[in-house]
Amino acid sequence: MMTKQELRQAIRRQKHLHADDDVSEILKRLQQHPCVVKADTLLLYSALPDEVPTQSLLDELVAQGKTVLLPRVVSDTDMELRQYTGMQDLQAGAFGILEPTGKLFTDYEKIDVAVVPGMAFDKKGHRLGRGKGYYDRFLRLLPNTYKIGICFSWQLVDHVPTDEHDILMDQVLS
Repeated sequence: MMTKQELRQAIRRQKHLHADDDVSEILKRLQQHPCVVKADTLLLYSALPDEVPTQSLLDELVAQGKTVLLPRVVSDTDMELRQYTGMQDLQAGAFGILEPTGKLFTDYEKIDVAVVPGMAFDKKGHRLGRGKGYYDRFLRLLPNTYKIGICFSWQLVDHVPTDEHDILMDQVLS
């Protein structure tokens, strides 16, 4: 069994061996997911270069009248949510990630779906993040939110090592 750090290194090596999957197919499946279709409020993310890009989906969901939220890193341990209404709401933030500058959102019970990136996932819904624990700490605040991990097919592995604080995804799409 690999450690989390060994798996992160293996995934980074894999990235160079694969052309990214058909992103439009992944996003189409996500957009047509029954939980996403009926959701009013969704938490998504602004993608890093090795994550499934979500920009077109963000704009489409806003155009459908849905409330779209993006995380913003505010300290070494925490992130907050900001509403996304369009590209004008984004600026470069921590780790070079485009972060939202929109209205602060704290009504966590209203979040129907969280779409979560990761370095790797397994079929049981375990997620390997980047090692800082931002999502695991934050997702604890969303016990009733449907959590969808999203990744490229080469990021879906047989086993992700877990700790007791790791938050399980309800489903993984690749």
